[in-house]
Amino acid sequence: MEPRLAPFPASRPRRTRATAPLRALVQENTLSVNDLIWPVFVRDGTDVEEPIPSMPGVSRRSVDRIVTAAKEAAGLGIPAICLFPYIEPSLKTEDCAGAWDPDNLVNTAIRAIKDAVPDIAIMTDVALDPYNINGHDGFVVDGEILNDETVEALVKMTVAQADAGADIIGPSDMMDGRIGAMRAGLEAAGHRNVTIMSYAAKYASAFYGPFRDAVGASGALKGDKKTYQMDPGNSDEALRLVARDLSEGADMVMIKPGLPYLDICRRVKDAFGAPTFAYQVSGEYAMIQAAAQNGWVDGEKVMMESLMAFKRAGCDGILTYFAPEAARLLNA
Repeated sequence: MEPRLAPFPASRPRRTRATAPLRALVQENTLSVNDLIWPVFVRDGTDVEEPIPSMPGVSRRSVDRIVTAAKEAAGLGIPAICLFPYIEPSLKTEDCAGAWDPDNLVNTAIRAIKDAVPDIAIMTDVALDPYNINGHDGFVVDGEILNDETVEALVKMTVAQADAGADIIGPSDMMDGRIGAMRAGLEAAGHRNVTIMSYAAKYASAFYGPFRDAVGASGALKGDKKTYQMDPGNSDEALRLVARDLSEGADMVMIKPGLPYLDICRRVKDAFGAPTFAYQVSGEYAMIQAAAQNGWVDGEKVMMESLMAFKRAGCDGILTYFAPEAARLLNA
């Protein structure tokens, strides 16, 4: 039944907008620091903080600087950070063996963060693209991205990250059957309490460009990812994929990109009621930053409005490069 207002002037909706206290009392959705996950980029070296031109304000950091960033996040009350590696092109291979090396950049960073900031949650990325000479999330043979062989490798990668101390595994590969295989691998290795946040509805999007610059995948990628990432024209398919991943053992699900897919966020939350996250991806971030730097928008206000949109769409949390800046404003 549709809600009906009393006729004017008995009903004046502006009454509850008249003052800041009244607006606060009737606000339907709120944003807090607890809603934020901060994605950060780790590279080799010591005392390195290398700006990423296509992502103003974002840098690749050496492990020691990543630890500093984790301390900053914890100090701001941000509950989790997510690690993505920048691998030198000369170290990328066909077999992607670096992905499950216990001493790779990500696993080294996990251990360093856990030693220095034990209470912050660490999320990782599970996909082969940073380590793959072909730039794809899976093994490539004769132009085909292999599914089952890739899943076997992703399980090894998952267990290595859990062994290092990861709290949240983030499979971003979009291979079929990987959640069930990862869950079984974690159980067999004794990692019963490690959570999986599945990139359940990850679209083949043009909004990832700056991220691929950040992890050094832009030049390596041969072809596109349309055989495993979703068609932007599809919505019902997202629900099928979320249902599958939850049935295989995902604890949380993610929609990626964020703002262009808020309809998917709402459909997923309404359909499943599971912990639902969105990734405000690099292209979204870069557009807001570019507009702000040109004086076309108020950067802080647009940033906060964009984050609130995720909450209104039903998200429980947001992966965003704005996390520290937003946290400072929320804590003020």
